[in-house]
Order: sequence, then structure tokens, then C-alpha cells
Amino acid sequence: SQIPFYGPMGAVRVGLVGDDFIINPTYAEIEAGDLDLVVAGSPDGVIMVEAGANQLPEQDIIEAIDFGYEVVQDLIKGQLDLIKDQGIEQVKLDPPERNTVVDEFLSQRCTDGIKAILTQFDLDKSGRDEKLDDIKASVVAEIGEKSEEDPLQVAIAEDTKIIGNSFKYLTKKLMRSQIVEDGVRVDGRSLDQVRPIKCTTGILSPRIHGNGLFQRGLTQVMSVVTLGTGGDAQELDDLHPDDSKRYMHHYNFPPYSVGETRPMRSPGRREIGHGALAERALIPVLPGKEAFPYVIRVVSEVLSSNGSTSMGSVCGSTLALMDAGVPIAKPVSGAAMGLIKEGDEVRILTDIQGIEDFLGDMDFKVAGTDEGITALQMDMKITGLSMDTIAKAINQAKPARIHILEKMLATIDKPREEMSPYAPRLLTLKIEPDLIGLVIGPGGKTIKGITETTGAKVDIEDSGFVTISSLDANQAKKAKSIIEGMTRQLKAGDVFLGRVTRIIQIGAFVEFLPGKEGMIHISQLADYRVGKVEDEVGIGDEVVVKIREIDNKGRINLTRLGIHPDEAEKARATTNDS
Repeated sequence: SQIPFYGPMGAVRVGLVGDDFIINPTYAEIEAGDLDLVVAGSPDGVIMVEAGANQLPEQDIIEAIDFGYEVVQDLIKGQLDLIKDQGIEQVKLDPPERNTVVDEFLSQRCTDGIKAILTQFDLDKSGRDEKLDDIKASVVAEIGEKSEEDPLQVAIAEDTKIIGNSFKYLTKKLMRSQIVEDGVRVDGRSLDQVRPIKCTTGILSPRIHGNGLFQRGLTQVMSVVTLGTGGDAQELDDLHPDDSKRYMHHYNFPPYSVGETRPMRSPGRREIGHGALAERALIPVLPGKEAFPYVIRVVSEVLSSNGSTSMGSVCGSTLALMDAGVPIAKPVSGAAMGLIKEGDEVRILTDIQGIEDFLGDMDFKVAGTDEGITALQMDMKITGLSMDTIAKAINQAKPARIHILEKMLATIDKPREEMSPYAPRLLTLKIEPDLIGLVIGPGGKTIKGITETTGAKVDIEDSGFVTISSLDANQAKKAKSIIEGMTRQLKAGDVFLGRVTRIIQIGAFVEFLPGKEGMIHISQLADYRVGKVEDEVGIGDEVVVKIREIDNKGRINLTRLGIHPDEAEKARATTNDS
């Protein structure tokens, strides 16, 4: 192809199973391993990294990226060999020439003013932008007074955006020079310094199951947790082997967070990507379904933005999950790293703000616990980055993450022991898959009856995993007891405390488990001759019974004879507990 292209480039996926890195692992290997890493690169270096990890140390992540990039280089070499064999001549365009007339004019008129603003460290984002706009407006007004034949007016006539682009170019040049030469950023921070942090939990209505507010500088994110039942899991209909997920993170970036007004429509690339990154960062520390059967939804609302809102969402999600009483294994924090590269001079920036992201060369997001990294995402505006620089950025992110984590733990140091009274109470049990039909009943009659009787919601998975939810814990226990009774494997000799439900001439029927009934023959009511059943028991009486036999039709015959006092006491205690 004669289409201009700055490639070739390549990409691979890297997994870690045991102590071995694997190139392009299968879904099963990713599930069994501790790493899911994608590395893309060009001949100049690494250009993109995205990863989810199970709290891996920084050195393991660095080695994995290096391992992947070595394979990327092999892929690039293969493409170059193919290009050579086919005699293809690559087309690479030179960058467009800049109009030096406007650049030189702005440099003369604006350099001192821009420098003064970039070193006025007490300015916030809006104040700095306002002063820069004032300088640009004054220059535009000055140019507007010139004649139409003036070279500046001619340049503007040819390109109406040239002043804005040239002003941005000059601002970028001066900001980067200040960082490289003086080691000082536009807000006065050193290169490895984190902005002031403030954390709060439980500031919304008690109806909310859990919430956390995380603020770093002007970036402020409110995360809200809702706990749901198994039926609330998101169903997936794609090529991934999982057909549902029980942890969902949704990230919203409304226009007012950056002082703008525009329609709020469906989620865009930013919302989906940032939401997925923050979701991935928390997954390694979430409790398993058996220990915590809830479906968890976190919504992170960006209230104010000045860079690194995705990592703010990670921190806000952690605060909200702990506030909701979700027993996460470890709290997770995150920081965004930046890069300024001028020739051979490279500067790594910790906790970048908006202008440093906008005018810098890299946005490298690192999230993890105090033990290791759980998620990475790196993209850049240059053609490649060396492994030495990547390693430095990853290692420089660790003290920043730990510092942020300490601030979060000063607000809430562990998950709350009690969940919100408005969160559903869940109970779980496992039944044999071939008994699912028994619990559901024809047309769902049985399971609907359980719901109508107890008010509890019952969800049954194909594996036989049953989740029972109710705002009333006692009603949830009642529903669980009914299902356990329906699915319990009975045998002769089992002893229960039951209640007489009806009487016939030859005996009494007793419900000894929810939905389970058997008959005591009149001869089994007492160890002496009984003339009438009513002489021994009445409807509604509680009686201790033992299963005497289960006939070939599944009918259960009970007896009151031969029951040891200890067995009777245990049956009463079990019934009272349930």
C-alpha cells in the first residue's frame, strides 16, 4: 500500500501461570494465572500497555512488559522482512512546516506573560486558563489592527486556527521547558509530589448502601455502591466465555465537571474505557460469590475534573465498597503518571493534572494495593518508550499509591461490619442440579409460592447455587428452610420436630419439614394401645417423630416410638434455630 504509515508495529498478550510468562494465553490460562497484559510497540519502543493483575509486584510487571516487547520486536522484524522481500517502498510523510511568522510574533509578545502565569503557583485550573485566554485575546486584538497585507493577516486568512494552534504550541514549549530545566510544575509541585487529598464516606442518604467521595486537587469523584441479588447480574452476549458478571463499575463524566454545557447522551469511548479500567483494578480484591453472594454495582460520578479521574474512580470505589461493608481483601488506590521528553531529557511526573496530560507525552495509570499492582493502562503521543523509562514510571508510581492509600485508610481503615439496613439480606445454599425442577415446580408454581409465603426473592443457577434475598432476615431464613426441607435427602432413622396437619381414622399426618409430610399410623402413636387418634394428638400439636420407612412410592411413614431423649432434644433445638 502507498498509504503513509509510521509502522510497522506489533502487539501481543502476555499471561503468567505459576512462574512462567506465556505469549497469547488462552482464556483458561488467563483465568488460572495472575496476569492479563497487552503490549504494543514500534521499532522505537513500547507505545501501549493495558493490564489486569492479581497484586503482582512492580518488578514482575516490568519483566512481563519487557518479555512481551521482545516478541513484538520479532513481529516487527517479520513485517520488515516481508516488506523487503516484496520490494515495497514505504511512504512516510514529513511533518507539515510551521508558519514561523505567527510563531515568532507570539513568542515576542507572549513569552514573558505565559511564563509569569506558569510560575504563579497559587492559580487553580480555571484561573490559569482565564489569564492565558486574556493574553491570547490581547494578541488577537493587536493583530486585528494590522493591514490586510500584513504577513500575520495573510497567515490568518489562509488558516483561521493558526493563532490558537500557535499559542498552544508556545504554551506547551514553555511549560515543558519549565519542568525539564527547573524541575517545577505549574502548580509548584515537585515532579514526584501528589496533590492534596481529601476522603469522605457516608455523606449521602442512609438509603444508599455505600458511598465514598475522593478528592485529589480539583479532581473530585463520588462513587456509590448498590448491592443486588443474583438476578441483577449483567448478562453478557459476546465472544467471551463468561455469560454474566456480578461486579459492574459505571463511570460518568458529565460536562459540568470541566465547566462546560452540552447534551448528556449515551456513554462514549472515555466513559466506557475509564469505567472498565477502574472495574478491572478492583476485581482481584473482591470476595468470591460463596463468601459474599451479592451482585455489586458501583457508579462513579466525576463532580470536578483536573486530570486522573479514572484513578480517582478507583479510590472512590474502594471507599464506597468499604462503606457498604463489602469484605474486599485489600484497599486499592491509583495514580496517573506523566512524561515530558525533550531530546534525550526525560522527566517522569507523578499525579498529572489536566494541562500536563494535554501538553505532555504520556498518560500512564497504575492501580494496586500495598502488595502489588492490579491494573495498568498506558498510552502516549510519541512513537515509543524505552523499557528503562517504563520501569522508572512504574516504580515511581508506588510511593504515590501508598501515600494515597494512607490518606484513604485514615478515613475508613476496613470494611464496615454491618451493611446498610436497606441492603437486601442474602442467604445461599447448594442443591443438586436434578432437584432444581422440584424447587421451581410446574410453571414456576412452587418457587412463586415460596416468594408469596415469605416475601423473599429466590434465584437458582444451573449449577444448583441458590440465592435467597429479603430485607427481612427472618423471612430469608424461612425461605431457606423451605427449600432445604424440599431438597433434603431423607433416610430412615432421621428425627424431627413436626406439627400435626390433619387426622384420619388410622393415623395423623405431620409436616416435619417445610413441604415434607408423613403419616404416623395409630399403632405408632404410643407404646400402648390407642383407641382414637384424637386421644393422643390434635391438629396443630407439635410432636417429635422419627422416619420409620420410605416406601417404594416415596411415601414417608413416621413413628413416635424408639426415640432417644437426646435425639428429641436435638430435633427441638434444630427447629428453634431455623
